[in-house]
Amino acid sequence: MNRRELMAAAAASFGLAAISPSRASGDAYPQKALTFIVPYPAGGAADQFARPFAQALDPRLHQSVIIENRPGANGNIGSAYAARRLPADGYTFLLGSTSTLAINPHIYPSMGYSPLDDLQPVTLTHRMPNVLVVGAQTPYRSVAELVAAARQRPGKLEYGSAGIGNTMHMAAELFQLRAGIRLLHIPYKGGPEALNDLLGGRIPMMFHNLPAIIALVNSGKLRALAIADDKRSPLLPDVPTMAEAGIANANSVVWNGILVRRGTAKDIVDRLSGDMVAVLADPGFRRTLTAQGYEILSSTPAEFEALLRKDYAAMGDLVKRANIRME
Repeated sequence: MNRRELMAAAAASFGLAAISPSRASGDAYPQKALTFIVPYPAGGAADQFARPFAQALDPRLHQSVIIENRPGANGNIGSAYAARRLPADGYTFLLGSTSTLAINPHIYPSMGYSPLDDLQPVTLTHRMPNVLVVGAQTPYRSVAELVAAARQRPGKLEYGSAGIGNTMHMAAELFQLRAGIRLLHIPYKGGPEALNDLLGGRIPMMFHNLPAIIALVNSGKLRALAIADDKRSPLLPDVPTMAEAGIANANSVVWNGILVRRGTAKDIVDRLSGDMVAVLADPGFRRTLTAQGYEILSSTPAEFEALLRKDYAAMGDLVKRANIRME
């Protein structure tokens, strides 16, 4: 090749790169470790999913995926950090949930970010139904018995949750609306604290996600009265759905998914989506987490975005009807 041909080839190559910056960035991505923001404390249900997921993602991305727990304000602190403070380059992604993305915006006067405007969905990862559980020392052995007790003492029967506006709280609010009862909410700083008081007999009941209570129910330390889903769990086959227990339209299922900052190049979003969906489809990965009570999901970015917008509106309506607000 002579000098003129060499210069022409170089110019053509430069021109191709100039008109396709997104593709070039995607081909080179990733070139360094990635950070996975979990906006909840280490050891909780979200963290217990995130760690094996990050480990399984490492070899597909050919880079380390580092978990960074940033808890606080019902998930707002870590979510705002990922949505506003870090660049839209695909090197940081967030574990989002119904609570942080669809409920919090209707409760907190200022979250520091907008879930719809500042975050780009990548894929759903899993769902967890909430379960109505009571202490083993309580007399309640069915939803009907608990509802009857609540009607005898309106506003007196206590239930715990991880705090105002979390999905445990919202599950109980929906239950009250559908059952026509009034309970007394005892908000805690987190799910583990509420669960400890339930086990200790200091509160009689709460809603909690299936992975957090499955071992306690099977050991007899808690009693599960109903699962707030449209189907029974194979892990608790004798526990009825809320509808089977006589309370219709009281489902409370928490979804989780991965998001990046909006503005991240589409080819990078597509690369992350493809690799993450492959992890979620892996039978070995699914087997371990399914046994713990997680129902593994996956989706396209568009499917996740549609669900987020749908539940954002639905949760806003429930917050308004239940008159929930931060004091």
